[in-house]
Amino acid sequence: MEFASSGIRINALCPGVVETAMMQGVAADARARRAFEKAQPVGRFGRPEEVGEAALWLLSDAASFVTGAAVPVDGGMMA
Repeated sequence: MEFASSGIRINALCPGVVETAMMQGVAADARARRAFEKAQPVGRFGRPEEVGEAALWLLSDAASFVTGAAVPVDGGMMA
């Protein structure tokens, strides 16, 4: 909060299960993958570009009044 008056916004993205190389290793087994997908409210892994789009929004003027926020990009897991 000490930087907000200087126009510096500090936020955090909190991604859920995202289709990355790390998750491909964890969910290599078909049963494990289905279990991860079933646990997701949206029923699938997120895509890296979906997390990137959230980051771009936070960096844009459209989010100029957003600071000090932890933004879940997790397909509804934290809902």
